[in-house]
Amino acid sequence: MMVTWRSRLVALGALMSVSLLPLQTYAQSDTQNLCVDTSAAETPASIEQWLERSLQASHCYTFQARAVAINSIDVRTLALSHRIQDGIRQQVVQQLDGPSISVERRSRVGQLAWKANGSNGFPSLKGWTEHTSEVYDISLEEGARVAGRDAVKLRFEPHDNQRYTHEWWLDNATGLLLKHVLSDPTDRILETFQVTQLHEPERYEGQIVVDPTQPASEPSWHAEWLPEGFVAQPVSARDEEAHQRLYSDGLATVSIFAEPQAGTQNLKSGVSQIGVSSIAVEAHTQGDLQWQLVGIGEVPPSMLQRIVHSVEFD
Repeated sequence: MMVTWRSRLVALGALMSVSLLPLQTYAQSDTQNLCVDTSAAETPASIEQWLERSLQASHCYTFQARAVAINSIDVRTLALSHRIQDGIRQQVVQQLDGPSISVERRSRVGQLAWKANGSNGFPSLKGWTEHTSEVYDISLEEGARVAGRDAVKLRFEPHDNQRYTHEWWLDNATGLLLKHVLSDPTDRILETFQVTQLHEPERYEGQIVVDPTQPASEPSWHAEWLPEGFVAQPVSARDEEAHQRLYSDGLATVSIFAEPQAGTQNLKSGVSQIGVSSIAVEAHTQGDLQWQLVGIGEVPPSMLQRIVHSVEFD
């Protein structure tokens, strides 16, 4: 089944942009032993080592957790599950307030989700760290504590005022994300995600087979304008036709969908915001065809609207 902007909006409404971990930023190792790390017990000595540990941890630990997500709309409690079997990750987020909504995601441990601009082959954890450091100033603060666990705090301050500030609290023992706060350029907190209970995380030590990602075919359109640091990312092949492009600066992601207009099913053009995610809708005429462009991203609405407006058909 083709994943369209409609299904993306359903998931967005269910979770209000909350993720188990920094899923949009995990990177792929060029080895087959991503989770077999003999240095896991050592305390990282630098920001770069903490970043690499956090990305490895997002792949390599099984755990159960409870969390709370707070934004300008509401407060939601969540049940989180991360299992690994035969090299396959199963991530489940279940909403515990209101209607019972559960979102599941499966992927191979170490599966590519970040690619540097113009890179070939498998990008490394170090490559993601270097790119993110070019867009954000990253600082480290030790001695924090979240959910009864010792932690360190990483702050990602953007070099410009066109994107959000991220703050991560990472578990000292595992590197798992315990808390994530997103703030706008005026330091107004937009969303807080925090683990309240983390149950006995266990490291996966199975063999990891790293296969190249099979990307979807290139759409016949692209964004002509992107903020500095945003580069195109691979999109998994799910359908014979290409309907989506994905861009990321290492932390923030923007998805753009293009579909032929279908009468009453069309969304109203304009820009809006759900939690920390902006949604921009624009009609586009290409020859005799009418298209609807939908952009979704964890970026300010004005930035997303400009990206969508810059879309050009080849």
